[in-house]
Amino acid sequence: ILGDSALDINVHDTYFVIAHFHLVMGISALYGMFAGIYHWYPKMFGRMLNKNLGYLHFWITAVCAYGVFFPMHFIGMAGLPRRYYTNSNFPLFDDLTNANVVITIFAIVGGLAQIIYLYNFFASMFFGKKAEQNPWRSTTLEWTTPVEHIHGNWPGAIPHVYRWSYDYSKPGHDVDFVPQNVPLKEGEEELQH
Repeated sequence: ILGDSALDINVHDTYFVIAHFHLVMGISALYGMFAGIYHWYPKMFGRMLNKNLGYLHFWITAVCAYGVFFPMHFIGMAGLPRRYYTNSNFPLFDDLTNANVVITIFAIVGGLAQIIYLYNFFASMFFGKKAEQNPWRSTTLEWTTPVEHIHGNWPGAIPHVYRWSYDYSKPGHDVDFVPQNVPLKEGEEELQH
């Protein structure tokens, strides 16, 4: 967005830059990290994370992320510069003090919400619901490996792949997903190599 010189001339080196970058890049990376941990946790520890604590953690984090960075766009458009030790020396920015207080409150609440995540992560290792072999009903091979720490991925021969990794809702099957290592039924087409 700052590639537009008409906008960049006005908001360069303001809080707009901080807000836009951190909301687009920082929060998306954080969500990706959390999603990966929630997804792979059953494979790593053989237990499920608490779903309700996960929802609570997500919603507080999402609301607080926007509560921090959304107002920063406006104080940046008002001209508040970044990298200044204090803004109270400039009477021009006195009206923005309340916005900074709101941003600080959201940042503190969002930071404290990560305690929910940490509690969920460590408590679920010991007290979480035992994970099934394939808790996400995925068709891909990584969910066919045993939930134990062994050398290699499979205790025996590597499974043969018969179908694509997205065989969901296949006609003629009793379940909604068909794993890749399930042999083809008569009339089904084999993978093209």
